[in-house]
Amino acid sequence: MIKVAMIVRSTLYSVRGGDTIQAIATARSLDCQGISVDIRLSNERINYNNYSLLHFFNITRPADILHHIKKTNLPFVISTILTNYSEYDKYHRKGFTGLLFRYLSGDTIEYLKVISRWLLGKDKMPGLSYTWNGQKKSMSEIIKKAELILPNSISEYNRIRELYDCNTNYIIVPNAVDHDLFRFESEIKKDPKLVLCIARIEGIKNQINLIRALNNTSYQLIIIGTPAPNQVSYYQMCRKLAAGNIQFINHIPQEELVAYYQKAKVHVLPSWFETTGLSSLEAAAMGCNLVITDKGDTKEYFGSHAIYCSPASPESIYAAVEKASSMPFDKALQMKIATQYTWQKASHQTAKGYKNIIYKTWD
Repeated sequence: MIKVAMIVRSTLYSVRGGDTIQAIATARSLDCQGISVDIRLSNERINYNNYSLLHFFNITRPADILHHIKKTNLPFVISTILTNYSEYDKYHRKGFTGLLFRYLSGDTIEYLKVISRWLLGKDKMPGLSYTWNGQKKSMSEIIKKAELILPNSISEYNRIRELYDCNTNYIIVPNAVDHDLFRFESEIKKDPKLVLCIARIEGIKNQINLIRALNNTSYQLIIIGTPAPNQVSYYQMCRKLAAGNIQFINHIPQEELVAYYQKAKVHVLPSWFETTGLSSLEAAAMGCNLVITDKGDTKEYFGSHAIYCSPASPESIYAAVEKASSMPFDKALQMKIATQYTWQKASHQTAKGYKNIIYKTWD
């Protein structure tokens, strides 16, 4: 039997995000295929002898990965989830930090974030290898040593190749939806004035421009999510700016999201960058029209089936919401998600990668 240690960020459960859902759902589906998976936090002590291979998440946290691959010769794969924070960090952060970041590369910014979290006691020491080599060199080293990378799209893979000059084997593993949970009831009427935004509340998700777009309009906006630990001031700014037609709800379990998706006509994710946007996939499966950022890998998933907005422009966001609220529901996107974006398919692709490594069955 293949036994896998799926090693994830130490805050996977305390600061939940799309990768939380991706890791848990993938592990559950792999178990159904007879592959034994243990989800382990990156700060745990791991007995590597218990496993056939390691599966890491989030290449943008290379210090966590280096810590483990320096201790074992086990083969490893990476679900890369390569998010680009640089546009937000360089041009939309406030204060001295925003001014400083304007003159630095994206990888240098991420390096400074890691070091500052350690110095402020918010994270463990990143290790000498990472501290010496920095973000970009560490990521490049890890990608080149990996047996396989598992990006969520061709677009993401192309970004990895361009940025880190690698030819590592890859298999595309799509993000997905729990179709047993998110079942659309077509007989329940949608509210064309109800708009959702389901995401962690932080600068890169850009809730503040969404609020500016819909403040004091005829729309009711419900923002569901918890602020990231280092984004409390951003959350407070959002609350202070929001007019009476905007409601905030803290993070709730996926089971409780179903009723909100079922009622809303529009879901908006006007982020500064998205690899996909799991909540957008879920919303579309539940009959919502989508407004989504034009930055990142989103067009590979949603093509012409979504309304794209510029995250920098509240006017663009408002116009996109107006269009999405008046359009009929796009059943073609719902069908695409039902057939192409399932956790069964994601786990099948992942299992294929594991078997290629363990049994040397590369096509």
